[in-house]
Amino acid sequence: MAQQTRILSLDCGTTSVRAIVFDEHTVAIASSQREFTQHFPQPGFVEHDAQEIWTALLDCMRDAIAKAHLTSHDITAIGITNQRETTVVWDRASGVPIHRAIVWQDRRTAAVMTQLRAQGHEDSVRAATGLTLDPYFSASKIAWILDHTEGARARAERGELACGTIDSWVLWNLTSGRTHATDASNASRTMLARITQGCAWDDELCALFRVPRAMLPQIIDSAGALAISDAAVLGSAIPVTGIAGDQQAALYGQRCIAKGQTKCTFGTGCFLLTNVGEAMLAPPLGLLTTVAWRIHGRTTYAIEGSVFVGGSAVQWLRDGLQFFKSAKDVNALAASVPDSGGVVVVPAFAGLGAPWWDAAARGAILGLTRGSTRAHIARATLEGIAHQVADLVEAIERAPGHASITTLRVDGGAAASDLLMTMQANLLGRSVERPAELESTAIGAALLARVGLGEALASAPTDTKLQQFTPTVTSAERDSLRARWKHAVDTVCTFGSPS
Repeated sequence: MAQQTRILSLDCGTTSVRAIVFDEHTVAIASSQREFTQHFPQPGFVEHDAQEIWTALLDCMRDAIAKAHLTSHDITAIGITNQRETTVVWDRASGVPIHRAIVWQDRRTAAVMTQLRAQGHEDSVRAATGLTLDPYFSASKIAWILDHTEGARARAERGELACGTIDSWVLWNLTSGRTHATDASNASRTMLARITQGCAWDDELCALFRVPRAMLPQIIDSAGALAISDAAVLGSAIPVTGIAGDQQAALYGQRCIAKGQTKCTFGTGCFLLTNVGEAMLAPPLGLLTTVAWRIHGRTTYAIEGSVFVGGSAVQWLRDGLQFFKSAKDVNALAASVPDSGGVVVVPAFAGLGAPWWDAAARGAILGLTRGSTRAHIARATLEGIAHQVADLVEAIERAPGHASITTLRVDGGAAASDLLMTMQANLLGRSVERPAELESTAIGAALLARVGLGEALASAPTDTKLQQFTPTVTSAERDSLRARWKHAVDTVCTFGSPS
């Protein structure tokens, strides 16, 4: 009897890592999850211990396989998906990181980007990479580590150091240092790759951001025979056949493989992607063009809008303001009032991402009165998440040549909130569709791994249990809410700017 397909999906997020075993129908049969430490050494700095991430992931892999009552010999292939832009630099000989990983949320290089913009580099970088000059992306993070670790720049020039996003770090460790690679979707987020025709490292970009080419991983496809794990890691050598950044994996997991299909993932941040096909399009103002995936050498592109603070705003209510003990309690608290009572929360805790791209903006609670309560603030925080996603949709639809988005597919942990999804439908004025299985990121990694094994992906979604949320407010009410939000955004942008 032929061995049944079993995919081990590695989902390396911003606050935790997970390993999920999927069966031949891409149904999860076992999983394991570990949180890891968030380091905030000073305001605007966000770091991770890359070694802690790998140790936690290794524990999860072993645990998930055991929970599935399998051994490593039963695993057909591995798919990897990861928090993007977060950067690790490590010693090639020892495999030890020379500095904590700098996380995508980190803003320490904002001044560098401001200087490059003032020097007139914005248009050329955007034309080559599809990205805007912002500390969000990997290039300036790599340079910062080299400039702030003694001897690192010289060692990097000599080829003694390796760098990469978390997928590269995981792949390096899975293969015991034999494979230093990243897939095209992750490479497109570094600001070091020219994506106009596929995706390749660019010497001019490397020079601009002062990143030695010798450090960079090989760029490979998102599906195929990508690598083979070292048998010493899990007990047997397992092919790695799928890799994608988390948002691209979620796009694939939502089966948005046709041009024009759109999804939004509600996680730590919120990330909206629209599949635009195999021709790279100039992104609408305030948004980005990115590689969705590259399969068999053929590149699919996406337009993307990134919200830096999504579900993490709820964590702020829980941990920072101590409004409740469990994040899910936000729903009952927010639903205890019919509206926000005029309160607006702009969760710009790490600046504002798309379409504003204001690194100086800071979070704010506006519209408080003597009658404002925790419930009003909680409800306004959920509305703040939904408003930011509505900003992204509006930015896409304002651009010439981009069709209206009639339905938005959603996933991610925060999408489990019925209240938030209803708010989203209200602020968009259109339906929101939520699958029964919200872990589209891990599913996307598993589906890419299956494609890498030679299987084909059907164009229709397999999840027939889509829950639809439709607007419950009038257009006048929607316009009023949106106008108040935009005034609040203008306020925090002005507040964050130096006088």
